Amino acid sequence: MKNKIALITGATSGIGKASALTLARNGYSIIATGRRADRLEELGQELGAETAFLPLVFDVRDREKVLEILGDLPEDWKAIDVLINNAGNAHGMDPIQSGDLDDWDAMIDINVKGLLYVSKAIIPGMCDRKSGTIINIGSIAGKEVYPNGNVYCGSKHAVDAITDGMRLDLNPFGIRVVGIHPGLVETEFSLVRFKGDESRSEKVYQGFEPLVAQDIADVVEFVVTRPAHVTIADVVVLPTAQASATVVKKDL
Repeated sequence: MKNKIALITGATSGIGKASALTLARNGYSIIATGRRADRLEELGQELGAETAFLPLVFDVRDREKVLEILGDLPEDWKAIDVLINNAGNAHGMDPIQSGDLDDWDAMIDINVKGLLYVSKAIIPGMCDRKSGTIINIGSIAGKEVYPNGNVYCGSKHAVDAITDGMRLDLNPFGIRVVGIHPGLVETEFSLVRFKGDESRSEKVYQGFEPLVAQDIADVVEFVVTRPAHVTIADVVVLPTAQASATVVKKDL
């Protein structure tokens, strides 16, 4: 077992996977959660035998399963040093008057309630040990609202507010709480948002150089490697071509 343990939700792809690989290179043992067992198995193979690895298959929306699995971690895995609440999604881009209720539920349940369920399972141990770092992956959508982003933006604004609330409440315990808010990152995000429509998803990233998952993993690495007295509390990360949620310089 390595000296430190990181738990990363949504680690089967994108920012979560890149963060897992990056922290493993920094000597962390990795607890990776996700809904796709085959993807977690692939991640374990990429991490290699030198990294202690614990894959956990569950959906963060399932409160009972989250609390059951995270409440019954093997003894050697209980002392989590870094929690990265990365699991999240966007569904659809409908105006509020024609929004899909199932889409709304999915975004609120994963982006907000799922983050809270996982945090509820992990934070008490950090409080007992009076140490730890919590990184909540938000979005530029948590800082601005854009047309047809209504509920997604609302869910990410909630993440931003919850992060600030965590920082206040956990201050007496010496726990660092960090919000990282990416702009346009080329991952599976848009493919999920547009429900598998590849042509529509690809257009989001055409005409400029978007961020990639490793760019955000590099920020995660910087955050966790700061001295204990330093908290990088709130970071917005944009590709150079992006000036705001809706202003992007595209050469088309």
